Amino acid sequence: MEPLPGVLLVTANVGSLFDNVGEIQTGWLHEFYMTVHRHKPKFIALHFQEVGGKDYMSIESSQEMKEYNRSCVYVDNQFKAEDRFTALGSMYFIHSTLKDVYQYDFTEKFPKNFWPDFKWSRKGFMRTRWNIHNQGLDLVNVHLFHDASNLIACTASPSVYSQNRRKALGYVMDRMLVTLDSPLPFFLFGDFNFRLDTLCLVEHLSTATDVHTVNKEDSNEVEKITWEEKDNDHKVVLHIEAKQFDYLHQAIFREDNGQALLKYDKEVAAFHDVVREEEILFPPSYPYSEDYTEPTQYMSTRCPAWCDRVLMSPSAHMFLHRSGNNEDSGVIYDTLGSNVCMGDHKPVFLFFALKTSGH
Repeated sequence: MEPLPGVLLVTANVGSLFDNVGEIQTGWLHEFYMTVHRHKPKFIALHFQEVGGKDYMSIESSQEMKEYNRSCVYVDNQFKAEDRFTALGSMYFIHSTLKDVYQYDFTEKFPKNFWPDFKWSRKGFMRTRWNIHNQGLDLVNVHLFHDASNLIACTASPSVYSQNRRKALGYVMDRMLVTLDSPLPFFLFGDFNFRLDTLCLVEHLSTATDVHTVNKEDSNEVEKITWEEKDNDHKVVLHIEAKQFDYLHQAIFREDNGQALLKYDKEVAAFHDVVREEEILFPPSYPYSEDYTEPTQYMSTRCPAWCDRVLMSPSAHMFLHRSGNNEDSGVIYDTLGSNVCMGDHKPVFLFFALKTSGH
């Protein structure tokens, strides 16, 4: 019987990478090539966000990828068309030993009138359809809307941003599931911009503190909020502004891979009936320092969160665990470059053997 093809799915928001070429890009490429070398996948899907309009890395022509004799690159280059530009790029690599692979592509953007109260931004999704080992599947590159203000994010649970992402992801799901023929198994991986439930998290982080709110001059609009320890000379524990989230004990987000905070990661739960995800055993993927000397340090701009994810339909999840035995399945769900500066997002990858019905 022909061996199971290894599949590597990678999602990477590379916006800061192209703003800081040199040291970061060299390390980024090294980590990617090392991962390919370590797992030796037969099929690689690399989903970029924030790549359009910039020079992208010529991975397909590198010596490290010489065994992948077929590649497809889709980059949205309509960067002057504000109503259509998504800044997405998808790259696919097929190993020379993998036969009978077919594909066709789609391009998608959220409708212009989706959120009339919000400034239009470079978001959307890009969909490709593949047939590997006579098994059809859809791969979707997605980039959802971010939290524009930390102050607004912590005023309600769920936040208005979370509700907008839910609406956007629901739109994608409808496009995936409502088709003329039977929907195919799909993998949905990209920058979902999922955030922790900020209101509930702040309540957890600020126990035994006094809160102080500062408004802007001549306005009732809040400019910043600080939480000070009651019995420690007013030491500031947490400081939040629109674009600042500064927590004194930042190490909590990486201790035990942030497992204690996963209960505040709630946005996927709204789609529990249509998507699955492997267990998260890595720290929040965003926002890491862009200083290459501080690869494990978070910036104090946003609350760390698992923004970058690989989700899949229940039928696609069967590819990973068809035997029913999750132990020693060879499935790996992790970040790239945990100890290397990869920009403000750590890429996230899923590696598995494609267990189709013929195996």
